[in-house]
Amino acid sequence: MKYLQLFSLAGKKAIVTGGARGLGLEMSKALAGAGADVALMYVSSEKTHDTAADIAKEFNVKCKAYKADMGNAAHVQEAIENIYKDFGEIDIFVANAGIAIEGPSETFDLDDWRRIFDVNVHGVFYGIQAAGQRMLKAGTKGSIILISSMSGLIANRPQPHCGYNASKGAVNMMTQCLAQEWAQRGIRVNSINPGYMETEMLKDIFKNNPQLKTTWESLTPMGRVGRPDELNGAIVFLASDSSSYVTGAHLYIDGGYTCV
Repeated sequence: MKYLQLFSLAGKKAIVTGGARGLGLEMSKALAGAGADVALMYVSSEKTHDTAADIAKEFNVKCKAYKADMGNAAHVQEAIENIYKDFGEIDIFVANAGIAIEGPSETFDLDDWRRIFDVNVHGVFYGIQAAGQRMLKAGTKGSIILISSMSGLIANRPQPHCGYNASKGAVNMMTQCLAQEWAQRGIRVNSINPGYMETEMLKDIFKNNPQLKTTWESLTPMGRVGRPDELNGAIVFLASDSSSYVTGAHLYIDGGYTCV
């Protein structure tokens, strides 16, 4: 039993960006299920306040929602300031918010390119910097988890994804740089790099293009796409004391895609 206690997040406070839906929502529930109070950062759906209330009730934790455009540094700073006022010190920061826009590089819209980097790279750093400053000042142990992608390591097929992949490559390097910079200051920094996960968004894509799912599955050694809840063990592991000697790591959860 004492070994299972290593995975407990009782008394911990967490922030999850993009926590309103998809993978972010699943991971928020996993953290709450392990005992953490959770602040959900969202960009559009006001229903996130109802989602937060449902999580609080289901897991008997504190859970609230905070709106911020992750590509806007001032919005991110303000939201995190409000979270600290409501939650006190933060122990866990999950940088999950991200967008994906695909298209051939030779005709790719430059506004879309900038938007990808504003959210997936700049927004990730805005949040980490704002939370990291407070963690360092408090002098307590903290865990920062960046949700990257296997696309930060490989070039996806068959869809053209240069902008998205380049942004996730930047997230991978950000993970390593922050990890070594803060390794002796109490903050661990790691990334989770999912493969294809069957979120509601992907289900809609598969309805219109079932061949795409077939192609992705054929390129994945396990022969299937992942379930969103298959990230839950990883997020609790990296957030908890069970990973106390893990920093600068990229945890690929991709059905074996990157091993071949």
